[in-house]
Amino acid sequence: MKALIIGATGATGKELVDQLLEDKDYTSVSIFVRRPFGKSHTKLIEHVVDFSDVNAFQELITGDVLFSCIGTTLKDAGSKEKQWKIDFDIPAQFSAIAKTNKVNSLVLVSSYGASSKSNVFYSKMKGELEENLEKLDFPQYIIFRPGPLIRENTDRVGEKISVSVIKILNAIGLFKSLKPVTTAFLAEKLAKAPKVIPSGTTILELNSIITL
Repeated sequence: MKALIIGATGATGKELVDQLLEDKDYTSVSIFVRRPFGKSHTKLIEHVVDFSDVNAFQELITGDVLFSCIGTTLKDAGSKEKQWKIDFDIPAQFSAIAKTNKVNSLVLVSSYGASSKSNVFYSKMKGELEENLEKLDFPQYIIFRPGPLIRENTDRVGEKISVSVIKILNAIGLFKSLKPVTTAFLAEKLAKAPKVIPSGTTILELNSIITL
């Protein structure tokens, strides 16, 4: 299979690149990045692009499975409008072109609690993205909704605190649906999903991700 990745420079994306490069079922891994990735491999194809004009490189968006791992935080984006452009507009535009170019599978990293009906901005945005991409009618569409992620060497203080608190609550039997998983673990499941999940739309909540 030929894999495409957007969000390759993020914590999950980096782990996914490594997983796919080592997986014999993936013959090539094309990444679309804003800046050089800093890694070389015989299977790795790097495209440094301007995501503000996805149409400018649409002929490069060809392969078998698209992994969408792109996303940012409100703090890093600077505003809800800028976060929306990164978390919604880019994957929506990229996926639409991928479908036109006959990419068969779409694997989306969404979020726990994603719902277009949510009153929480982030959850609503992710839910609306899920629905937008479903309308594209990929033969295989897989949605991952993990809980908190454990990122190696993260500098996000709030993230460290929240993960620690949830781990404590998990230990006494609370909030099991929000059990933190490592980005490496998530990446392993992302790489496996297109190979074992049937056609159609599949939503994987935390328990399904763990047992995949």
